[in-house]
Amino acid sequence: MNALSTPPTAFPVVSIREAHAALTAPGARFELEERLIRGHPTRVWKNVPATLREVFLAAQGHGERAFVVYEQERVSYAAFCAAVLTLAHELRAQGLKRGDRLALVMRNLPEWPVTYFAAALCGALVTPLNAWWSGHELQYALADSGASFAVFDAERHERLGEQLAACPALRRIYVARGGASTVDPRVSLLESVLGRTEGWAALPRLPLPDVEIAADDDATIFYTSGTTGKPKGAIGTHRNVVTNIFTQAVALGRAYLRRGETPPVPSPSDPQRVSLLVVPMFHVTGCNASLVPAVFLGGKLVLMRKWEPALALELIERERITVAGGVPTIAWQLLEHPLRENYDLSSLESVSYGGAPAAPELVRRIRAVFPSSVAGNGWGMTETSGTFSSNLADDYELRPDSCGPASPVGDAKIMSIDGTRELALNEVGELWVRGPQVIRGYWNLPEATAQTFVDGWLKTGDLARIDEEGFCFIVDRAKDILIRGGENIYCIQVESALYEHPAVMDAAVVGIPHRTLGEEPGAIVHLRSDSQVGEQELRAFVAERLAAFEVPVRVLFWPEPLPRNEAGKIMKRELRKAFV
Repeated sequence: MNALSTPPTAFPVVSIREAHAALTAPGARFELEERLIRGHPTRVWKNVPATLREVFLAAQGHGERAFVVYEQERVSYAAFCAAVLTLAHELRAQGLKRGDRLALVMRNLPEWPVTYFAAALCGALVTPLNAWWSGHELQYALADSGASFAVFDAERHERLGEQLAACPALRRIYVARGGASTVDPRVSLLESVLGRTEGWAALPRLPLPDVEIAADDDATIFYTSGTTGKPKGAIGTHRNVVTNIFTQAVALGRAYLRRGETPPVPSPSDPQRVSLLVVPMFHVTGCNASLVPAVFLGGKLVLMRKWEPALALELIERERITVAGGVPTIAWQLLEHPLRENYDLSSLESVSYGGAPAAPELVRRIRAVFPSSVAGNGWGMTETSGTFSSNLADDYELRPDSCGPASPVGDAKIMSIDGTRELALNEVGELWVRGPQVIRGYWNLPEATAQTFVDGWLKTGDLARIDEEGFCFIVDRAKDILIRGGENIYCIQVESALYEHPAVMDAAVVGIPHRTLGEEPGAIVHLRSDSQVGEQELRAFVAERLAAFEVPVRVLFWPEPLPRNEAGKIMKRELRKAFV
């Protein structure tokens, strides 16, 4: 049984500050040092790899250990590394240069991490795009990023279809797992370069590309939707990405110290950490906080084509999965599945999640149902490159509504909404954060960058408070977004789609509470006096323009113009009551 799953005799034994000081002391595994990043002195992990190149070098040392399991396919680290280098040399031969953008557009497949690391070794900016986006959304991000190379799975390639013609900057396109029947001379099959996964182990062992990469070089562009309705490209550096490698490990060590116990020292003889990765790798949580630490530490990733709770239970038993979670929805569905007791789930050591509101009762249910497992949640955003704060074990049970204290390399403060003064403990204001995990800005958006990043601090747009021990509590969101099962839905994007319908005069999108998803989008519309349209027709209209998760689950019709305040803004707080 996991030592942290048993109740402590007294808690806490040490403060957060004392625990962090012990974990980051000189000579410790998580020792800190100070570096100047974009003109700002910043605490960083001393012993973390400097770039994704060093992460890949660590992967080469894991040999025949299992890396990825996907349905009936199994890929070892040796095979993965051979595939990465084969693709990296192909990309270089086709002209991919340092600083170029390579768009990565596919569901979670073994080819995803291969493409990611191959492009990174070339010095390119890997640009993962949301595989759930519509063709129009994908086209926008391809054009905005100026991607010259792209790797699609067959479904995404087909979804773009003729819209690829509107992306003239794309010089080379590779399609995985499908016959790309096209006359486009830019397109070739990825399998023509790599072959099938079962043959990767036989690929030649090529040298690493001779490309110099530094910690603060640009590494990724992850797109995050903005309140203006257009996605923004968040530019992540190698340092931003690799900072995640120690974030969760430090939080776990802190949990031991808080209860007066000595954190375990990792050993090569330890059983392999096995993660059920259901969060898409095109999100920073799936990539930076899950994939990259696993590659560095030699963990095994079990992928699913799509989330199916019954199959997840089967995989946990079969693969002896130790880590599961992603968003609260997944945890709830594992807990409440009627077949749960038919499976041996004793291997689970951690059920962690974030990205959406979680009911306080969830942590207590995890303790009761999975007694060998530690529950945890956290907070982060695309602009923090993944997890910024974590709340685990006993601290989480005592403060189930907190996302935890900042990592030792991060700082958090609460500012007045106008940004002019820092607030006192437990006062609610806007959460500002800083640290080596905070991105350097937005792609080709200097004004948005200047508005969001101030003197090294990131203005998160979340309303929060921080208590005496440094625990952060997210109270509300200053931005007009809702979160469905971990997916950000920017209301203005959905409203804009509704306004395109000729019958709609007024529209507002609000969150409808949902027990497992957190919330779902609901729309309230006022129609033009001479028009008629039904709920299903409007939903179908939005579905043609946006991703499925963005489509309102309900549409209510308001008999008069929507209520507004003195400033002319729709009073959404009042409208939410219509769905109760």
